[in-house]
Amino acid sequence: MSVPGPTVVLFRHGETDWSRSGRHTGTTDCDLTDRGEREAEALAPAASDPRPDLVLCSPLRRARRTAELAGLTPYQIDPDLAEWDYGELEGRTSDEIHRSIPGWTIWDGPWFGGETSGQVAARADRAIRRILCQPPGSRVAVVAHGHVLRVLAARWLGEPARHGRFLALDTGTVGELGWEHTYRVVRRWNAPVGT
Repeated sequence: MSVPGPTVVLFRHGETDWSRSGRHTGTTDCDLTDRGEREAEALAPAASDPRPDLVLCSPLRRARRTAELAGLTPYQIDPDLAEWDYGELEGRTSDEIHRSIPGWTIWDGPWFGGETSGQVAARADRAIRRILCQPPGSRVAVVAHGHVLRVLAARWLGEPARHGRFLALDTGTVGELGWEHTYRVVRRWNAPVGT
């Protein structure tokens, strides 16, 4: 049975010091930890079976290094796949933020000096439009970050960005967005591949 568009395989980058400690890591360009490098290397089988026709990657170092270690080269940098810009909340944990802003979530704000969920959704929508330009049946790999990939999955389904809250995503994991009949679905999510 043919599908009306490409399959999208999502790769979240490997662990960084900040992801391990729960710090919001948007624009800070962290390197992978040793564990993060092993997680990235462990993605190689999922990255090559079958080989993607196009690889899109966040410009941030942790995503580029993950793509390289997983064998997802060559890749094209897509600035729309950069992580959420957390503004003044960059580097803080959710617990730290809740002490000064009870009830805060990244999904509902406020976003002091950072991107709103609508702005991240607009970036995800641009990335999806680029993906949908690929031929039906092709495979597109996307190497990026936890929050932006969660927003991208929500928007793939036609849902608002805030629905990404229901899609937990660990470092060094794989997801797959695809099709059932003529509508877009999540086929696999937060799948570990071993370290």
